[in-house]
Amino acid sequence: MKLLNNNKKRIKLKIRGKISGTESKPRLTIFRSNKFVYGQLINDSLAQTLGNIISKVEGMAKVNASFEAGKQIAKIALDKNIKEVVFDRNGYKYHGRVKSFAEGAREGGLKF
Repeated sequence: MKLLNNNKKRIKLKIRGKISGTESKPRLTIFRSNKFVYGQLINDSLAQTLGNIISKVEGMAKVNASFEAGKQIAKIALDKNIKEVVFDRNGYKYHGRVKSFAEGAREGGLKF
């Protein structure tokens, strides 16, 4: 298990070395637990969280709940006049709940 954890850290640090969020174009990061998906809008230049969301929806499949969470984080961003973000998949593969979250954010009006 330790080797798996080191590989995930290495992938995550490689991604974070290439992307950074600013005030006009914050970083949209995702964390995937066994039950929920968490999303945050982060301004890295000020080390500040601009908004966050959790996909807590009862009686809905995880992928569909992730899609709805993506639409909600897009609404939060648009309320703060943020139209473009940098997507940080946080070392996860771009499929399943991560892809659904990103598609929901795009449908909600965000560009990345």
